[in-house]
Amino acid sequence: MSEIREGGGAGRKAYEGRSVTVTFEAGRCRHAAACVDGLPEVFDPGARPWVRPDAAEAERVVEVVRRCPSGALRYALVNRAASDGGPDAAPGTGAEGKP
Repeated sequence: MSEIREGGGAGRKAYEGRSVTVTFEAGRCRHAAACVDGLPEVFDPGARPWVRPDAAEAERVVEVVRRCPSGALRYALVNRAASDGGPDAAPGTGAEGKP
């Protein structure tokens, strides 16, 4: 896990897996629990770390991260550049590296 600082703020915490990295920005989270309800084996607020990207297939992790209504969760596929500008990089889709 690492912390990515943006604009001097608290930044996002990165949870690195073999196939996908999930980032979380606590200040944006609205606690809708779409992540916890959608994939509890990956997103478990009672565990440390609370995000375990390797606990499920990368495709399932991406699917659940994309459901995050606040954009607090984002992802980057390990074998793709985060700033590739592809369809996964559109705002609000859960793609890492885009505002």
